[in-house]
Amino acid sequence: MTLNMAKNFYEELGVAKTATPDEIKKAYRKLARKYHPDVSKEADAEEKMQAINVAYDTLGDAEKKKQYDFELEHPQGFGGFGQGSGGFGQGSGGFGDGQYYQQSHQGNAQDFSGFEDLFGRFGGGFGGGQQHDFGQRGSRQQRSYKGEDQHASIEVPIDVAYEGSTQSITLQIPTYNAYGEPEVQRKTLQVKIPKGMKEGQQIRLSKQGQAGINGGENGDLYIEIQYQDTDRIHVEGADVYYTVDVTPWEAALGQSIEVSTPAGKVKVTVPKNAKNNQQLRLKDKGIPNKTPGHLYLVINIVYPKAETETQQKAYQDFADAFSHFNPRS
Repeated sequence: MTLNMAKNFYEELGVAKTATPDEIKKAYRKLARKYHPDVSKEADAEEKMQAINVAYDTLGDAEKKKQYDFELEHPQGFGGFGQGSGGFGQGSGGFGDGQYYQQSHQGNAQDFSGFEDLFGRFGGGFGGGQQHDFGQRGSRQQRSYKGEDQHASIEVPIDVAYEGSTQSITLQIPTYNAYGEPEVQRKTLQVKIPKGMKEGQQIRLSKQGQAGINGGENGDLYIEIQYQDTDRIHVEGADVYYTVDVTPWEAALGQSIEVSTPAGKVKVTVPKNAKNNQQLRLKDKGIPNKTPGHLYLVINIVYPKAETETQQKAYQDFADAFSHFNPRS
């Protein structure tokens, strides 16, 4: 039996087989932003989103990717991919193991702009490697199984780290209908995010994962917290990096400035002769975790335009005073 695949997962994400995990993740996020049905104007957005979810579920997991690469190289005897039944794809057998499901969310205390562009990853999907004892279509043995634990990732503003928030998130959860057939149900949950959560920490929602089978207990839902990167802010663990604009004279003379940061207003003294991208560490001013992170102010020197004769003369005087300086020498 040959590999039944019109487009393999690498082509689906637009990456080379040699792509790094980070390159695969970036490609997925770019496509997810483009095709998420809540925002996309593409006619095939939902179908495309489903396809890239399945592709990333495999390529984003080291073990699944290793098995997938092996079966790509040895197609004889492996027929469960792409449009086939079972396997990694979305064949007639149901949802592949560990699929991604779309989500959107918004806050109720801050301005969260509604939809966010990071999507929930569900590690179990249907089956998760367990045997559910399905017999003929629509029938199964009267044995109960606990539902799979599932995982989602949401992206929130940095304000949440310092203040906490309650988020309303909408997920598409895999389940089974009364006939034993797989289907997706939409679920909206209110999630309380306490202040002080580090990037990548998870919130566990008991029994909010995949439904159990034949009366089995529901699985749990784990929500991973990510913070939105902006042109001024990015987060690493509990540390926050915040870009601060300073004037050339503030940088050269080492002047005191007041800065509005995610941790509130602070007064700092710019080091004399400070350089672009130089960092000022404010101890324990990062995310207020049990072990607080640090806040790093990243200096960005901004030069004013010389639009008047007086301003142009000021620059000329500056050039004359530093006539010996040549940055290209």
